[in-house]
Order: sequence, then structure tokens, then C-alpha cells
Amino acid sequence: MTPPTPLHERRRLGRWTVHAIQAGGQHLDGGAMFGVVPKVLWERRIQADARNRIALGMRCLLIEHDVGLILIETGSGNKEDRKFQEIYGIENEGADGRTGLEDGLRVAGFTPEDVAIVIDTHLHFDHAGGNTYRDPNGDIRLSFPRARYVVQGGEYHYATHTNERTAASYFAHNFVPVHEAGRFDLVDGEHEIVAGVRVMPTPGHTPFHQSVLLESDGVRALVLADLVPTSAHLPLPWIMGYDVEPLVSLETKRRILGRALAEDWLLFFGHDPKVAWSRLGHDGKSYHLRPEELSRET
Repeated sequence: MTPPTPLHERRRLGRWTVHAIQAGGQHLDGGAMFGVVPKVLWERRIQADARNRIALGMRCLLIEHDVGLILIETGSGNKEDRKFQEIYGIENEGADGRTGLEDGLRVAGFTPEDVAIVIDTHLHFDHAGGNTYRDPNGDIRLSFPRARYVVQGGEYHYATHTNERTAASYFAHNFVPVHEAGRFDLVDGEHEIVAGVRVMPTPGHTPFHQSVLLESDGVRALVLADLVPTSAHLPLPWIMGYDVEPLVSLETKRRILGRALAEDWLLFFGHDPKVAWSRLGHDGKSYHLRPEELSRET
């Protein structure tokens, strides 16, 4: 198995250059990824392997903003052991012991020290694991030593007060060291982080999941994160079994995708194995990707 899609893709968003960086690949159970949707339906869109797993990306978005580099999502990091990586089909090793995210940053022309702001949509291990790293001595350190990190305050509380259902997704070493270092900015609800970069609550996958709305020179884009993890999840009832509040996810999708269509937003897909970004179309029954958008520069 190999990580899906290119390590790095670049495009313009208004006056900004943005980079889709593949932090690695994942292979998760297709049934878990599509919840109550029968396999005979979802496998028409994403093929499963012999273990019923589908290939997924762990895509992060880097923005060359006026205030400095802003990184949205950090992938799974380097702290988990081989057994864990095998269970979740994680492939995130770059060259010379680096992670895929580090390699992607370097391909884009940057280093972790250049990042000014890190935004976590939520704190699951495949989205926030790269917040920190384990150094050769086994110590946990911040991956982006000069950055402020941003997450919903409710999500941080939720991540640090797990139960039997949620504990498998939240690992303290991915986020507690950031808080202990005084580097987390815990926000409450919709909030403009810097000009043109706004976090907005999109609950359902977790109660305090957030997406990130970007606007530059009138062009808008939305980092969907796990609200719509792949383009195959565009149908409203196609919701992950991992979502802790699936009916909330349904109503959030209805609201957000309706607005994205009406306002012609570019959508960024974090887990899609092939598609990083596209705008939406609607055929009167369901949403679909607009083919002309899949490779066009904005």
C-alpha cells in the first residue's frame, strides 16, 4: 500500500498561495467510514481491499497568509508504534526519518519553524497527531515551535475527558503538551483567527468539531475536515460510523453544503484519496463535484 495522491499540490486562492500537503495515507474499514450506507452503494465510489479497508489521505492545508504561514491539520505524527500503524493502515513516513507532513512542507519550500499558526479542526489522532513529535531521546516536543495553536475550547475539554467510546481517538500526547506550554488559543464558537481565516462550528463528528472558512479577494474556500471527509460523502445521509452525533452531522451537512453551493465556495477534502479540492454542483437530487473544477486554478 502506498500513500494516495501527490505529496504536494499548489493553487491560488484570491491573493494567497495555498498548498495541499499529504501528511500520509490511511486505510480504514469501509463500513466504519460509511456507517449505515450499504457496501454495495459506497463501493461504487471507493473500492475496498481484501480486508474491507479503503484508501484515505491525511491532507493538510498550508496558507501563505499576510501574517505568516497558517497550517490547518497536522496528520498523525510520529509517536505511535508499528502495531497501531498497522491497525489503522497509517503510512506517513517521509525521507530520512521525517514525517510526510515535514516532507511536504519542504517540497513547498518551508520548514516547521516557519509556521505561525496551527489550526486543529478537532483533536483526533489523524488530524492533530502532528501537533507534537517524539524526538530521538523519546521526549515529546512541539512540532511547530514558533506557532500559536487554535482549537475550540469545548473540543479540548472533550478530548481530555474521554469515555469508552471516544478514548481510542484522543491521545493526550498530541495536545496536552501544547496546552501545558501555553501555546493553545481555545476559542468559543465562530471566530476570526486573522483577516480572512474564520473557524466555524460544524458539529456531529465530535460535538465541537470546527471547519475553517477562508476568504481572499472575494474567493471563499472551506476546509471541511471530517464533516465531509471525502467527496464520496457528499450525499447528506452518507455519514461516518465514527461520528458521535450522526443526526447532528446530517443537519450540519445540510446547512453547510447548501451555503457552499449558493455562495460558490471551493471545498477542501482532507481524507479523499484523489480529490483535494472542488466546487459543488447539484442535479436536483444530490450534490456532486463540478468536473471543470478538479484541476482548474482559482
